[in-house]
Parts: sequence; structure tokens; C-alpha cells
Amino acid sequence: MEVSVLMIDDHPPIIEGYKSLLTFNPYGYSLNFKEVNNCEAAYNLIRSTEISFDVVFLDVTLPPYPAKNIHSGDNLIPVIRKHLPEAKIVVLTSHSESLVLNGILNEHYPDGLLLKSEIDAHNFNSVFDTILKGTTYYSTTVKNIKNDIKIAPKLLDHYNRRIILLLSKGLKTKTIQEELHLSKSAIDKRKVIIKDYLGLYKGNDEDLLREARKQGLI
Repeated sequence: MEVSVLMIDDHPPIIEGYKSLLTFNPYGYSLNFKEVNNCEAAYNLIRSTEISFDVVFLDVTLPPYPAKNIHSGDNLIPVIRKHLPEAKIVVLTSHSESLVLNGILNEHYPDGLLLKSEIDAHNFNSVFDTILKGTTYYSTTVKNIKNDIKIAPKLLDHYNRRIILLLSKGLKTKTIQEELHLSKSAIDKRKVIIKDYLGLYKGNDEDLLREARKQGLI
């Protein structure tokens, strides 16, 4: 059986690793690979009417495409669904934060979601086969997080989650503005929404992060 696979990751050696694992599969799949390394290239390829894919492997952290409001890999999922409606979407990420994983699950419902650290030669082909046959696959870590916490998507949307994660990395508001292409007032308003969700009625960024950690979001 021939299977066309699109790999979207900004680290070519990682893509080569995935390809090596899948090429020597025990299921008789003959695989054709295409790879891109950033959101802009992925966006343009996905929208091309000349190419179709059966499976799309997608990293979350990718060079953005601000002109199309695509700031991370998961922003590409609606584009994939629109232009490649039959394709299975598998998100592979290094992010283990509940905030990121639940956000992807609650907003996009991918066919597969795994941490890169959980991929090995023994399970990757089995996961690939499972997803190709129409069964959703979430790794053990993802399942555990999914059961432990429920995040309200309307409150903690993509931008709100990104603000929390960027703050947790020590970035200041000015840098976050540039990263997310939002104004200072927009960032400040979103911080109020985040604090309200966390049950904080006052406090600074450190208080926000302290409560987010307490609630298991980061």
C-alpha cells in the first residue's frame, strides 16, 4: 500500500530519523515523503491543489508565518483540514506542559498526539499503522494529562496559553508583543482574563505564574 506523508518540522535531522523508522515498517507500506521546515512553506504546500497527503506529521514549535496569522504548528491544523480533508494529522511535540497539550486536544482533536521523547523504533510504526487504520492515538503522557486537567478553551485560547508559556520562560511584555504580534494593551487585557481564569483578582506576572504552576498548567 502506497502512503504519502508530509513531515513538518524545523529540524531536518529529526525528520530523517522519523523517515528511517517508518521506511522499515513491518506492515508493507510503501512511503513517499515530502518535508518542509517552517509555517510559510507548509501553508503554501498544503494549499497547493496538485499535492495530496495521507498523513501529516506536525511539530508545534515552527518558524511562524505572521502574514497569515500562523504563529505555531498547531495553527496549521485548520488549513490542513480545509485543503487535505482526508489526511490524518499527527502532532509530535517536545512540549510536555498540560497547557499546550490540552490546548491542542480541546481546539483541534488531532488523529494523533505524542511527545517526541516517547517515540522509539518499537512504537512509532505501530502508532503509524493504528492512525492510518482510523483509530486515534494519544500517548500515555497525553492521556494522563487529559484526565488530570480540563482547560476551558474559550478562556485559555492559543494566545493566552502562549502568554503563560512565554512568561514562564522569563520573557518581558515587550518581547511577548513582538513574538505574538499583539499590542501592549492586548497583552494586558489577556493577562486579566488569565488571572480571572486562575482565580486571581490582583497580582503581578510572578503571581500569575505561581498560580499556573500550582494548578498544573506549566
